Order: sequence, then structure tokens, then C-alpha cells
Amino acid sequence: MFKDKVLLVTGGTGSFGHALVRRFIKSDIKEIRILSRDEKKQDDMRKEFNDDRLKFYIGDVRDRSTLVHAVKGSDYIFHAAALKQVPTCEFFPIEAVKTNVIGTDNVLEEAISAGVKRVVCLSTDKAAYPINAMGISKAMMEKTFIAKARLAKDSGTVICGTRYGNVMASRGSVIPLFFNQVKEGKDLTVTNPHMTRFLMSLDEAVDLVLFAFKEGQAGDLFVQKSPASTIEDLAQAIVEITKTDTKTRVIGTRHAEKLYETLLTKEEYVQSEDLGDYYRVPMDERDLNYDKYFVEGEEETSEEEYNSHNTYQLNVEEIKEKLFGLYEIQDELKKYI
Repeated sequence: MFKDKVLLVTGGTGSFGHALVRRFIKSDIKEIRILSRDEKKQDDMRKEFNDDRLKFYIGDVRDRSTLVHAVKGSDYIFHAAALKQVPTCEFFPIEAVKTNVIGTDNVLEEAISAGVKRVVCLSTDKAAYPINAMGISKAMMEKTFIAKARLAKDSGTVICGTRYGNVMASRGSVIPLFFNQVKEGKDLTVTNPHMTRFLMSLDEAVDLVLFAFKEGQAGDLFVQKSPASTIEDLAQAIVEITKTDTKTRVIGTRHAEKLYETLLTKEEYVQSEDLGDYYRVPMDERDLNYDKYFVEGEEETSEEEYNSHNTYQLNVEEIKEKLFGLYEIQDELKKYI
């Protein structure tokens, strides 16, 4: 499906963009466009991959005018640009809205206007039952792409999305932090030892997006079934890998942090379709016929949701095995083998 096609990745210098380029650089894709704000990261990426099919565009999804040239001529878009750090968004919520909500609307408006064939928007587990500004802004991002998908159904642009949990060893995540703390001889700082998080590799995140790209219809939201672990077990796995006597220190829950993350709410779970390794949540097809909201209603309800407490829980040995499979930290791991 990507042979001789042009793919645009917004926020493409991030962890997801790097993993995607590693995958596609071996394919017969015609061109990969990277749109981001940071010229230094773009220059580093250009040197890292050294491939003429990579084209770089300086721009900001907040400013629709900077998207025009990157979007024009693109066949497909993977929209990954976002503000993702929970504490940052908590203190600057309007900035999260500008990037995650308004920025998404800009990308989709430009995609529809330019006749882009398919757009996949990347979301996060924090959008389900959101309690922090980042999660709320991503929940609104999801509502935005679903609304746009409904309006664009007849335009020829198919818009769908993905929602996934913590990506292991991505920038700003806890695994690089733990390794740095080991290296500096510090205690591993654990917020709550019983806190659970989904554990997904960058390659699995790319797999999810590609599955959504191939299978998605207008307004679909896709979730990949992922294992989880407690933060305590994750820390213990890193202590054992590094063969140190590093201690863990409980520091308490951070600002706006959940005990566990949800990938499918109860309301979504009852509507979802089980596709084996994935769940598909179809778009609500109702229109503004208010009888459907106030008179007819829906009979189906569910007491079950899909979260990091009720998914498969990895033990310490299984976490270590998953860590050894991450190419992102192979150089770090070699120090301890």
C-alpha cells in the first residue's frame, strides 16, 4: 500500500517518528516527509538515516499556514505531533489545547482540503477517563478526529485513530530515568509500587498504527492488547539487569498521575469489536436527531473496561525479556551483559 506513495509524519522527529522511519526505510515507499519545529532534531535525523527519500519541513501544527507545503502532494498522514508530558500540560493547559486539539484540527482541515487519502491520529490511554490536562486535551483530540471523520466521509479522506499505553524507553519515560539513576548511583524513585502501566515497545506502536491504516474505516479507534506491570516490578527488573544493589525509594504519586491506565472505557468496551490482537471502537453514527439522544437511548451497558490492572500482568522475568528486546536501549544494556 505504500509503494511509490508519499507519507507525512507530523511530530516526526520524536520516538515514534524514528521507529517508523526505521521500518519504512527498508521499503519501496517513494518519500517520507517529517514535519516538526526543531531544526536540530531534524538535522540529527537527516544525518542518522542519510536517505534522500526523507524530506524535512519546519512547521508547527498550531499554525495551519506552515502545514500547506508539507501536506500538499502527501498520500497519507500519520499525525503524531503532541504535547505529551503530564506535568508540563498540567501547568500549561492552554498550550496542550493549542497543540493537541487545535493542531489536530489544523492537520485534518488541511488534509481534507489537499485530498489526502488516509490520516491516522495517535492518541494515548490518558484520554480514557482523563484526570489531567494532557489526557483531557487528547480526549478532545479524539473527539475532533471522529467529528472530522464523520464530516469527511464523502470527501475521499478516511480519518481514524489509535490509542496506546506507555511506550517503553521512549523520550521522557521512566525506563531511561531508571537507567540514569543506576548509572549515577542513586535510588530508583518509584511513585507508587502498586501503580500499573501498559508496556508496549515502539515497534508495537508502529504495528498498531499500520493495522489502523490498513483496516480503519472513518472514525474508527483502534487499541492494541498489551501486557502491563507494576512500577515496583519494572524497577526490580532493571536492578536485576544491571546487577547492582540499587535500592528503590517510594516518593509518592506525581501531580495528576493515575494508579492505573485505561485503554477502553466501559462505554467503549461494550461497543468494541474484538479483532484478536486489537480492539476496534467504531464511530457513533448518530446525527443531530435529538430523539436518538433523549427518547430512544441505548440498552447495552458494561461493567467491564480494559485497563492496566485487568490486562495480563508481566512478572519480573518477563519484563526483563521485554527490555532485552528493545533496540532503543541496546547500547545501554550492553554495559551490563
